[in-house]
Order: sequence, then C-alpha cells, then structure tokens
Amino acid sequence: MATVIQADESQEQRSAQSAPRGGHADRVRHPAALIRLVSGLCWIALVLLLAGYARSSALGLDTDVSRAADLLPWPPVKLAAALCGGALLLVPLGYAVDRVVCADGRRVADGVLAAVLAYGLSLGLDLLAGDLTTLTHALPGSGGRTDPVYGHLAPVLAFMTAIGTAGRRRWRTALAVTLTLSGLSGLVTGYATPLSLVLSLLLGWTTAHATRYAVGEPVGTPTEGQIGAALAASGVRTDTVLAIGPSRYLVTQRDGRPDLDVHLLDRHVQASGLLGHLWLALRLRTAPRPLGLRPLRAGLEHQALLGHAASAAGARTRTPVAAVELGPDAALVAYHRIDARPFADLFTECVPAASADSGSASVAGSPSVAGSPSVAGSASVADRPSVADPDSSPTDAELRDAWQQLALLQRRRIAHRSISPQTVLLDAEGKVHLVGLARGEIAAGDLLLRLDVAGMLAVLAVHAGPERAVRAAIDVLGRGAVGAALPLLQPIALARDTRAALARHKQLAGELRAEVQRQMPQAATEPVRLERLRPRTVLTVVGGIVAGFGLLQFLFGMDRNPISLVADSDPLWLTAAALFAAVSYPIATFAFSGFVPEKLSFRATLAAQTAGSFVKLVSPGGIGGIALNTRYLQCAGIPTAQALSSIGATQLFGLVLHMLQLAVFSALVGTAVGKGPVEEGSAFPTDLVLVLAAVAGAVVTVSVVAVPSLRRRAQTLLRPLRAEVLPRLLDLAQQPGKLAVGVAGQLLVSMCFVLSLYCCTRAVGQHPGFNPVAVSFLAGNAVGNVAPTPGAVGAVEGLLAGALAWTAGMDRGTAFAAVLLFRLLTFVLPVLPGWAAFVWLQRRRAI
Repeated sequence: MATVIQADESQEQRSAQSAPRGGHADRVRHPAALIRLVSGLCWIALVLLLAGYARSSALGLDTDVSRAADLLPWPPVKLAAALCGGALLLVPLGYAVDRVVCADGRRVADGVLAAVLAYGLSLGLDLLAGDLTTLTHALPGSGGRTDPVYGHLAPVLAFMTAIGTAGRRRWRTALAVTLTLSGLSGLVTGYATPLSLVLSLLLGWTTAHATRYAVGEPVGTPTEGQIGAALAASGVRTDTVLAIGPSRYLVTQRDGRPDLDVHLLDRHVQASGLLGHLWLALRLRTAPRPLGLRPLRAGLEHQALLGHAASAAGARTRTPVAAVELGPDAALVAYHRIDARPFADLFTECVPAASADSGSASVAGSPSVAGSPSVAGSASVADRPSVADPDSSPTDAELRDAWQQLALLQRRRIAHRSISPQTVLLDAEGKVHLVGLARGEIAAGDLLLRLDVAGMLAVLAVHAGPERAVRAAIDVLGRGAVGAALPLLQPIALARDTRAALARHKQLAGELRAEVQRQMPQAATEPVRLERLRPRTVLTVVGGIVAGFGLLQFLFGMDRNPISLVADSDPLWLTAAALFAAVSYPIATFAFSGFVPEKLSFRATLAAQTAGSFVKLVSPGGIGGIALNTRYLQCAGIPTAQALSSIGATQLFGLVLHMLQLAVFSALVGTAVGKGPVEEGSAFPTDLVLVLAAVAGAVVTVSVVAVPSLRRRAQTLLRPLRAEVLPRLLDLAQQPGKLAVGVAGQLLVSMCFVLSLYCCTRAVGQHPGFNPVAVSFLAGNAVGNVAPTPGAVGAVEGLLAGALAWTAGMDRGTAFAAVLLFRLLTFVLPVLPGWAAFVWLQRRRAI
C-alpha cells in the first residue's frame, strides 16, 4: 500500500507539513519531569533533615540492620555481593545495547549524561554531608567510615530512568531486582547504611528527571507512511494521508469509503499546556484531570470510550473508527470526518464592534476540522455569510439543535467539559455537531452536567446574544435545568476559548446572568464555590512562610537568646508588659472607629486591627495596615472615597497627636535633666536645643508661605487633605462623642506601648524614668513608620536601644535586651493571632 501526498495542497497545508513532524526525533520538555524533579529534591531534603535531627532513630535503625547482618553466613553473602556487583554493570550495559539496536541512541546518550551527573553529585554530597554520622558507620575490617551516599546505585538508576523503561516490563523487573539485591548486599556487607541507601536511590531518580527536563526527551514522530500502514493493519483501506495541522491528519479511503479525521496522541500533545492545566486543577475543584498525567494508553482508551459513548447516545460527534498504538510514545485515534466548521469560524461575536477571533487555539485534544476549504468542505462557507459580516449569527433552529445535542449527552450523563466556540460545529445542512470530548466523563455528576449547560449558554450568547441563547435553552431543556446553571455562570468554570470571548465583551457575562434571572426569578443566584484554592489564599500562604522565616531569623539571629531573655526576666513586670500590649488592640479599635462616622462591627474591627500585626510583617512601615483598613471599610459597605477620607483623618490626627506627645515628654525630660537628680547621666538636649528646633520650624513655615514655588508645591500636596479629609472631619464634628473616642483612643494606644516598653525595662532589672522611655518609644515609632523594611525590623530595634541608652542612661546591652523583649511582645507574638484574624476576615469576606 503506497502513501501519496497530494501535490495541490494549499499554503496552509504546506506550512503544517514543514513543522517538525517527519519521522525524525524531536525533543520535548515534559512538565511531568519537572514535577518529579521537585518532588525528588523535597524527599532528599527530608532524608537529610532526618539524618541531622532524628539521630537516635537513624542510629538505632543502622544498629538493628548490622545485628541482623551478623547472623547471616559470610561466604554466601560475599558471593551474592559479587554477583550483584556484576549485575549492576551488565543490566545497564545490556539495556544500552538493546536501545542502540532499536535506533534509540539519543536516549542512551541522555542516560550516560544522567549517570555521570548522578555520580558527580554523589561525590559532592559525600563531601557536604560527611559530618552526618547517621549516614555512615565504620567500615568492616578498617578504621575508615562508609560514604554518606551509597554511590553504586545512583548512576545505574539515573541511566535506566533517563532512557525510560515504560512499556518494557522485563527490563524494569531486571532493574528492580538488581537494585534491591545490591542494596541488601550493601547493608549486609556493612558498606551502606539504610539512609545512605535511600539517599542514593533518590539522588539517581532525581538526577534522571533533571536531565530529562533539561535536555528534553527525544520523541520520534511517525511519518504519514507509518500512519497509513498502522491504519491499514487495523482494517482501514488507506488511500492518501495528508497532514492538516499539528497532530492532525486527513486520511482518504479507497472504494468510496468515507474520509477519516486522525488525531495523533504523543508526548507533544501531553506536554502542551500541562503546567496551566495543573494550576487549574489546583484551583478548581471540578477541573478535568490533565492529559499529561495520564499514561498514553489510558488517554487513548478514554478518548475512544467517550467517542463511542456519545455516538451511542445519539449525539452528532466524531465516531471512532480505529485506535492504534504506535509504540510507547505515540498513538492515534481515527474518526469519521465531519464536513463542518466551528462557530468561531462561521459567526461573528454578538457585539458588532468586535470581530470573531477565527485564529484562536482549539481546546487541547479537539482541534477544529478546518484546515483549508478543500479539507473542511467549501459548502459550509458558501452557505454562510462572511465572518466579517456583523449580521452573521446562528438561526433559532440551529440554536435549538445545539441544545438538543447537549440534551442527548446529558440524558446518558455524559459530561463534555470543554464546550467552547471551537468544539460546537455547524455543517452545510445546518446541523450542529459537538466534538472535543477528550476531557469528558461518563456517569458524570449533576455538577458537571450543570457546568456543561453554563458553558453552552456562554458560547451561544457570544454568537447569538443572551436573549436568544436563553430562550432556546428553555425551549429544549426546560426552565429547571437552565435555572440550575445560573450559579455556575462563572469565568473560571468555562473553557479557555469561552473565557477569552467573554473577556472581550465585559458586559456580556452580566447580561447573560440577568437574562437567565429575568426568565426565572426564583432561580438561585448565589455563585457556587468552585475554587479550592484562590490566588489570595496562595498569597496568604506565601506571606505566612515569609513571615515565619523572618520570625526565625529575628528570634535566633541575635547574640542573646530570646528564650533565655524571657526566662530570666521578672515575671510580674513581664506580665504587666504583655497586658499593656494586649490592651492596645481593643483601644486601637475604638481609636479607629472614632474617625468613621458609619457604624462598624466591634468584633470585625478588632479582628482588622489584630490582622494588622500579620500584615505589617510582610509590608514596609505602615503601608500594610493602611491598605488593610481601607479594604475593610470598603467591604463594610463604605464607598471608597469616604473610606480613604476616614483613613486620611485617622493618619492626620495620629501624626498631630504623636508629635504633641513627643514634644510634651521631651519638654518634661529636659526639665528633669535641668533639675539634676531625676535622670542623672542622661544626655538629652536642653531647653535651648528645643527652642532652636522650634525656631527652625518657624523659619521653614515662613519660607513656604513667602516663596511662590514652595507655596504652590505645598498647596498641591495639601489639596487631597482639603478636598477629602477636611469634609470628613466636618462630618465627624457632627458626632463630637465619636470624635472624642477616636482622639482619646489615639492617645491611649501610644501610652499602652510606652507602658509596655517601660515594664520591659523593669523586667530586665533597670529603673529608668517614665519620661525618657516615652520619648524613646515615640521617636523610634515615628522613624519605624518610614523605614523600608517589613515591620521596620532592624531600624526600630536600633533606634529604641540607642534612645534608651541616650535619654535614660541605660547601658546599651541591657537597653537592647529590653527592646528585644518589647518587640517579642508587640511584634513577634501577635503574628499568629494576626494571621488567624486575617484568615477569619477573608472567610467572612470582610477584606
């Protein structure tokens, strides 16, 4: 049987033919290899952690194995060790010869590279982990010690895994037996420990997948001749085989038999978009299983099964004719060809200003039939208006036919799962076909069936408008089925092409939901929770990990252990310091609520202030707290402008009151220094310095008023204050009691922290004056709000310790100890309650 390539193919067909598909080996970086690489690294890290911290368990296991080995007769053990050593050389050598004979030399080269890397990494890990005695023990009959990595196994496993043993059961069995016996031999003869043996296997397996992902896996793509021969062997009377696109072939038959549409399944198809599908599966509870995680045979069987099930249900779809496996890396499914084109190619979208995207990618596993007019059939194009025609849209009969095809699938509980403008086809006779069932399911649950209804609603609404799409759905499915799909009309639940079409028309999704609700006012409108993992949840987890790492660095990166610091402190003063730090949160709640005229929930507001302890750990200065409070007010139903004005008023009053407190306590400290005995040894500036500072401030104010350019700049900076904050303050003036609560709360919050710092200094055995401690905190906190580090870590500690030593006469060591204790109570310990409050607010949708 000869395979002929037609000479009069179109330019599109010739470009498809020029793609890397001609029998030579191509390379594919399969994301599954990356996943296995990451998991292997995690397991290696876990073994090293066990070796470093679970010393007693590891040493006990090694001792038990050594005692059991002593009970075995020695001559047979030595003979078995020699045989295993020979097998470690013969098995990979024999496999390499077998692959070279089968013209698979490129994989053998990859295996050699992986083996060399595995051996090198074993030597490197021996040097790095040589101090871990749990990985080694004394060599039998000498004074040395074994290697931390039993390096004999890693290169062999890396070599065989990099080449690949899928579909070769005998070689896999030989490898498993050889590795098992060699590992046992190493344990019995005393040249390996249990952990070194496990580490060697993990290192070889991980290195193999690292090599496969780095250089790619060579994949041989079958030629048209090989495809024709394989189909002929399955009973197809092949005449010509014509490539019409990536992984797509048109096969004509002799004796007037119908043409076939052949889909090639290979590593290219499996690897295409796998990471995106994995991310979708991680986020979406109802996401289909990615094709790349299925074995090739499983994907072949699933695709053929869905095609036969849909055809048996009476739906118009591609009917499988033959399914052929071409080896471990490729398989094909042949369908009866349908002379039809996708809705995306035939109709414009329902909004006249937008044009149809006829070049969008097909859903994986179900590309459109259209390749060229000679392939797809020109009748369907001639009977339809041009794609650029804004009046092009399906008729009501075609819309009802589309719903009838879906109803046939739903009656047999077959879920399509990939309904999009590319998988809904229309032929020249006006009949609708549903294709692209590769990701479908049989015996599907109600949720998946409702998702199909939602997907079809969105597709037809894109090309015919929401009103016609909903009316046709009700005519065929009834009001109950359409109303049940309303909560599932969510972008994340739709196919990629459908989401892209809706994204081009921002109002279309809302109009579709409104039309369904208008037709069925009693239908449930609350969206169904389909996401198992939201992006903000990922950000929360990442923030928690970063925060935890920062906490560990803060707790154990200092010269003095914080745990011993707490243990040696005075428990009464420490308790008082913790009490004042805890009381600051409800007082901060009153202070925040006092500048918001609207009524707020005290519990939710308290949670928001507590959550600020977590947010500030991953954001510089006070930016995180401001953003959190703004978001909280917005979710509480306060318009954005008023929410920002309330935050601005809070910050303005806080700044003014903070500076007033700093000036008052500075004056008190200066007075105390002038009298002498109260603050002996203090070097705080005298009244003359304070007067000079006041004069400098007055000079700056006069300069701004007198110089026009400075005055205009100041007016620009103060315009938001005059336009937004001052009107908000006028509203607050109508509620003097609420404003008084806010001002008093601002003052008391600062005093709570001052008292907490003062109690911390007393807890470490110091007796400073209250006024110097207050000045130290107020000055350090002011600088901390503008420090660029998260939570002002480093800046606050240094400033507070220096200020205490300067104003209160404390030595720097004890001052730093007091500051560490204060930061433990006000910055470190509130992180976990703050994280819990943050998660609670998220679940209540309060932020």
